[in-house]
Amino acid sequence: MGRWLRRTSLDELPQLLNVLRGEMSLVGPRPPLPSEVACYAERHYARFDVRPGITGPWQVAGRNQVTDFEQVITLESGYIRDWSLLRDLAILVRTIPAVLKMRALTK
Repeated sequence: MGRWLRRTSLDELPQLLNVLRGEMSLVGPRPPLPSEVACYAERHYARFDVRPGITGPWQVAGRNQVTDFEQVITLESGYIRDWSLLRDLAILVRTIPAVLKMRALTK
């Protein structure tokens, strides 16, 4: 059951409560793991300048295929630097096919 929830990204739905509480955004950098933060250099802390999001540039750029931490930071730093409502809407629209594509790849 857990594998199916993860594969379909339905395990992300409870995060909508965090969005409604104002703790997260629909779009933004993914919340970092504590083990990642322990290894941060100064430039990595830019991720904390905005609320974390349920989806973001990393998810629509290839999600599990983008595994290099510096590449993730580059994607998210660019998102933060060039933020716009239109870009958020584009990421939201691109999230659906990205999730469906990952579902097809894991079958």
